[in-house]
Amino acid sequence: MHNTYLSHNNIVSAYGFETSTAIDQISNEVSGLKLVDDHSILPNPFYSSCIDHHLLEERYQQLNPQEKHTRLEKMFLVSLADTISKANIAITDRVGLIISTTKGNIDILNTTEFSEDRTYLSELGKKIASFFSFKNDTIVLSNACVSGVLAIAVAKRFISQQLYDHVFIVGGDLVSEFILSGFNSFQALSAEPCRPYCKTRTGINIGEVATSILVTNDQSNLAKEAVSVLGESSCNDANHISGPSRTGEGLHRSIEIAKKQAHLTAKDIDFISAHGTATQFNDEMEAIAFNRSGLEKTPINSLKGYFGHTLGASGLLETIIGMHSLHQNTLFKSLGFQELGVSKPLNIIENTQKLAIKTFLKTASGFGGCNTAAIFQKVG
Repeated sequence: MHNTYLSHNNIVSAYGFETSTAIDQISNEVSGLKLVDDHSILPNPFYSSCIDHHLLEERYQQLNPQEKHTRLEKMFLVSLADTISKANIAITDRVGLIISTTKGNIDILNTTEFSEDRTYLSELGKKIASFFSFKNDTIVLSNACVSGVLAIAVAKRFISQQLYDHVFIVGGDLVSEFILSGFNSFQALSAEPCRPYCKTRTGINIGEVATSILVTNDQSNLAKEAVSVLGESSCNDANHISGPSRTGEGLHRSIEIAKKQAHLTAKDIDFISAHGTATQFNDEMEAIAFNRSGLEKTPINSLKGYFGHTLGASGLLETIIGMHSLHQNTLFKSLGFQELGVSKPLNIIENTQKLAIKTFLKTASGFGGCNTAAIFQKVG
């Protein structure tokens, strides 16, 4: 079994174009969510976090593109270019690429700028790989909102099987009319900033980011916030196309398998970076699963109050934030939480605080009954 590390990374978000800017704002408990009142998208105002269009275009043009790219592709290219540069790794046939997204380029169906073929996830993969001259076919993971954590798990498995020495992952989704109208049809969108696990929560906010990371077996040039991947698992509870299991079965099993693979028990987990969408059923399901896994006393946060729900990027984004949390020995506040609103006890992180920590659990759950869990440990 080869050791696998998460290393150099980048976050492109409403906070800016570097991971450090996002970490600084989260450390100061500043939300990236803003009120949007645009009747061309939705008839009612909603909260969201979006990347600045003009600044994105400036960053994209600095890459000297030789063809036109969609907005999502531009986000991916800007984020991945930064991570590849910091990693300083030659792109050979021992380097893989994974893309994590739920909807990809679905927004271009409303335009005539690109052909409909561009909406295919395989085409998205080809465009990103071609730009950076990757030698192998891109793996595109689109498994609802677990895609980001699942991408890390798959990269780890590729490295463990000695198929690759390094894997770059880039993930992202747009705030688009298609996505907003879909969640609105479920009556899941909140007209207020989201409050995961809170008694007064009213639903989710949708956010957009592009984020990227290097997964590697090489310990010689790791980022200061690097972590090792100790264990991971993905289980589907086959409960409902959109509704989570009432017993938390799939998430509970994922956590238990990840703990077994990592050779850890519940008391060895210093904190949980949870999915925490602020919907009634998701938060309740997670509370049940965490209690079944003996984690009810473990400090837990959801980062949705900072970025909103970033769909296929959320698990990757929140893992990167967790890495920096370990490096800084800091537990970040679960923004928006006021009073526990689930039936089982949870130890919600109510204030950003310093604490000696070395291990965290990242979980995610999504439509179709998919659930993932991964455990990470500080290097050194």
